[in-house]
Parts: sequence; C-alpha cells; structure tokens
Amino acid sequence: MARLEVNRSGELEVFVRAIELGGFSAAARVFGMTPSAVSKLVTRLEQRLGTRLLNRSTRQLQLTPEGCAFYERGVRVLADLDEAERCAGVNGTPRGRLRINANVPFGHHFLLPLVPAFLERYPDVSLDIVLTDEVIDLLEQRTDVAVRAGPLKSSSLTARKLGQTRMVVVAAPAYLARHGTPASPDELAQHNLLGLNYTRAQQGWPMRQGGVDSLVPVTGNAQASDGEALHRLAVAGLGLARLAVFQARADIAAGRLLPVLEEFNPGDSEQIHAVFVGQGGYLPLRVRALLDFLVEHVAI
Repeated sequence: MARLEVNRSGELEVFVRAIELGGFSAAARVFGMTPSAVSKLVTRLEQRLGTRLLNRSTRQLQLTPEGCAFYERGVRVLADLDEAERCAGVNGTPRGRLRINANVPFGHHFLLPLVPAFLERYPDVSLDIVLTDEVIDLLEQRTDVAVRAGPLKSSSLTARKLGQTRMVVVAAPAYLARHGTPASPDELAQHNLLGLNYTRAQQGWPMRQGGVDSLVPVTGNAQASDGEALHRLAVAGLGLARLAVFQARADIAAGRLLPVLEEFNPGDSEQIHAVFVGQGGYLPLRVRALLDFLVEHVAI
C-alpha cells in the first residue's frame, strides 16, 4: 500500500527532465519547483531504489551506470505513458496551446502561410506565435518550438533540420540606376549597405575574391532588427542587403530586386532548424504534430 502513496511517474518525469535539461535549476523552472526541491526529490528516489543515480557537481550532473540504465528505461516508460494517455483521449488528437518562436523571415515566408492548413488539420490546437530574430531561452519564455537560422550552439535542446538556404546580395533597380552597380567587393565601400543591429549578427558580408575569403564591413545609414525589415528596405531602393535566397526569390523573379556580385559570392548557406526541449519519443503530441507538419510542408 505504501508504494501507491509515492507519485512514481511524477518523480520519474522530474528526474528525466533534469537529465535532458542538464541540471536541477532548469527542471525546476519547467515544473514550477525550486532547485532544492528537485534535488531532494532525486535524493528520495535514490533512497527508495537503494542506489546512486547521479554524481553531482557544481557545474553538471553525471549519470552513474545505474542512473544511465534508469534514465533510458524511464524515457521509454514516460513515452509509453504518454501514448496510453493519447489513446485514452479523443482519438489521440493533438490538443492544447502551442507556443512557437521563429525568426522573422522564416515566419513571414513559411510559418504564417502554413497556419491555416495546420489549424484545419488540428482544430484542437491553439497557436501562440512570436516572431523575432533574437535567440530566446525556451524555458524562460515557455516556448514549445523555436525556429533558428545559422549554426546551433551545443545545448540540451533537440533539433530537427528544416532545410538550408544560400545567401545573396541584392538591390533594387532604382538604387543601382542612381548609384551604379558594384563590379567588385572593393566598390562596396562606396555603397549604402543595410545591416542588422542585434549583437549576434555577422560582422560583415563574406566575399571570395581571387580564391581569398574576406568580410566586407557593413556601413550604411540604416540598420534593422530582422532580415525581413532589410528585405523591405532593399525593395524600397534604400541600399544593398544580404538576404536568404528564399526571401528575395519572388522579387528577383519579378524584377524588383537584382542579384549583385554573384561571381564573388562564396556560396555560404544558413541551416534552419526547429529546436525544442525533449528527445526521442517523449514529446507532447501537439509538438510532434507541428514538427512533422513543418518537415512535410517547408521547402527551402
């Protein structure tokens, strides 16, 4: 009877999340607990099992061999429990609030156009969408899925690749008629280069000349917080902008933008990933539905 008084699934979920997120503090934020409460919970779990699951240090948690086996089985148990609950629900239908954070260009060109079809397929899901080119903390912002462009830093997050895009320097025909078309990267110093104003923005435009790669400083009279704002400024004829090809594709086809210095383009590209907390089969059904939908429909 005493065993029924212990919330074993709750303890297991806290333990698994602490390992996935890399610490007690991160798990505490997810479950609305204090780090000390999470630590005591894991200690009680170890005492009940009669074995040490973790070697603790000030910087990280390290699984013991017993802890590793318990974690791997625990992930499977929670996945089975989640599946059982879905099956007991209304046909296992994804439901609930889903908070998405995406960079602005991806949001405008891919995510927002897909929203009607996603909600038609999953009417019991409600979306909370935030568009920003700043990298956020998913736990602090209580975000289920974030879409990020560029290289991913090592973290406890899991990622699914959605595609990758080449970069291109473009300008409006009206701007080039007024200021001329640069014939080499050296001539960019005489042009108005539109840049991004957030701290993680690349500090220059990559160019390849004579087999040598270099970064051209971005000097212009306007900066913006996101790539879509640069796109609009370029179409308006304010200056040159370096954009993802998917942003500029329709305007290039319509003649509203022209590629510039393509022979000096190093061909670098940005990878685009959907990142989220959790791994393996242990994901809320609504999150899994969104990830699968994006992979199915996004063609970059």
